[in-house]
Amino acid sequence: MYIAQVFNYLHNGWRYAVGAVAVFLVSQLGAIPFIAVATLKVMSEGGDLSVLEDESQLMTILDSNLTLFLMLLSFVFGLIALYFIVKYLHRQPFKTLTTARKRTDWGRVWFGFGLIVFSTVVLTLIDYYANPEDYIVQFDLWPFVILAMIVVIMIPLQTSFEEYLFRGYLMQGLGAAFKNRWVPLIVTSAIFGGLHFLNPEVDKLGSIIMVYYIGTGLFLGIMTLMDDGLELALGFHAGNNMIAALLVTADWTVFQTNSVLKDISEPSAGFDVIAPVLIIYPIFLGIMAWRYKWTNWGGRLFGRVEPPAVVNEESPDHLI
Repeated sequence: MYIAQVFNYLHNGWRYAVGAVAVFLVSQLGAIPFIAVATLKVMSEGGDLSVLEDESQLMTILDSNLTLFLMLLSFVFGLIALYFIVKYLHRQPFKTLTTARKRTDWGRVWFGFGLIVFSTVVLTLIDYYANPEDYIVQFDLWPFVILAMIVVIMIPLQTSFEEYLFRGYLMQGLGAAFKNRWVPLIVTSAIFGGLHFLNPEVDKLGSIIMVYYIGTGLFLGIMTLMDDGLELALGFHAGNNMIAALLVTADWTVFQTNSVLKDISEPSAGFDVIAPVLIIYPIFLGIMAWRYKWTNWGGRLFGRVEPPAVVNEESPDHLI
């Protein structure tokens, strides 16, 4: 029912096209404060404004905590825009973008969050003690406290925007258009992965890293379809990004933060890149399937999407 419930609301294709474009444009407005603050900083120091044209240099102009906060603002703008698009353009309760259940299951959110945080901390500690030469401890109390406040407030908004947009809004829209589940699963995963193509990790590791990004999109999409809601994906994505910002950073990653550790090893674009997709993600799905008693994998991932027997008469298909 997660996709099918959208038939109860205004789900014409043009609404999704307009909504997606509007969300993108509004999210870009969120980048203006970052550019403005960086410009003022360069001008106050008598620097060359041409550095603003180089994204890699732009990220180093400001304090790392301020940079992270301003960088995440665009996602907040996008999330607010998406909320109003869903509410007023589609006349759809935002809860139905979260789950097909009667109410949001916060236990699922926390389970997804805890699963990735616990796993990442354990694997990082194992690697730290096995290869201590690959890390330096850069913990500094007050910068870390400020970082933690930014992370706790801003990163869940960033990851929620991505989940609501890809595994929610576009998943439901494409599902209603194609009347199946596999097309929205593949398309949203490909778009989600493709938008990470400009990340600095791609420059460092090469295009092979796209296997990880697209595979992560598939993983989050599978858990959404199997569980009939976004709760697990919301928690997992937030936990993944929060622990990445707080625990370990590196000179070549998108998050340059005052984390506890800094990875100084030379990364390799080998099996380590695709291991999460081939090994760790299937294990996570197995754990979730066991806990939440998932069945009918073929139907939930590849079956047709049928409109409910009784459709909300306030939003018939002919409304434009």
